Amino acid sequence: MKVSDIVINKINRFKTGYVFTYSDFDIPVKNLSALKMSLNRLVSAGKIVRLSKGQFYKPEISQFGSLRPAEYQVVKDLLEDEKKIIGYLTGISAFNKLGLTTQISNTIQIGTNIDRKPKKRGKYNIRFIRQKNTITRDNINMLQILDAIRFIKRIPDSDASKSCQRLISIIEMLPEKNLDLLIKYALKYNPGTRALTGAIVDQISTKNNTKQLLESLNTVSEYNFKISEAVLNNKLKWRIL
Repeated sequence: MKVSDIVINKINRFKTGYVFTYSDFDIPVKNLSALKMSLNRLVSAGKIVRLSKGQFYKPEISQFGSLRPAEYQVVKDLLEDEKKIIGYLTGISAFNKLGLTTQISNTIQIGTNIDRKPKKRGKYNIRFIRQKNTITRDNINMLQILDAIRFIKRIPDSDASKSCQRLISIIEMLPEKNLDLLIKYALKYNPGTRALTGAIVDQISTKNNTKQLLESLNTVSEYNFKISEAVLNNKLKWRIL
């Protein structure tokens, strides 16, 4: 079978929005040039879209035109390495899924355990946020919540009080054991995040489980979030303004 036929048959089996590379095709190295030529022809014909060098996707076509792939697909190689989790989506995309904003962005933020330089991938700017906690499949949701608390003043189309009210609702839904884990992970965040996490958990939990967070804070420091007392009734205890 010709390389072009192999490529077309394979792409026909891909789901729309799936980002693929040369390695997705079981073609010998000696035929790599033919593979590249076949893909370039399909790009020119509008059958597939080039995301960045060596990366392509089969677009989903709507009444408004070609849809972009999901952010996970765009950066999946930066989130997993041989099924090991090495990063997670955070920033506006995560805040959108948490119901904190309706905005989307061309900047994709990734939480990672190592410092990495920004990247550009097609129309997307990729930025990395250092995460001091070990990242696992099981704790990504809680790390995204803590990132939202950390960057609460930067969430678009919202204010800190409104975002805090939404975060309280989200955290109220967590099992009690997850509240303990949230506190554990928060201890590796900056003081402002520790203070606001402690205040939220302290307000919704019947357990006295925030002592460690409170003791981790400087006794004279204040944290200016501009959150209403009607939303956070213990803000003075946690020195939140």
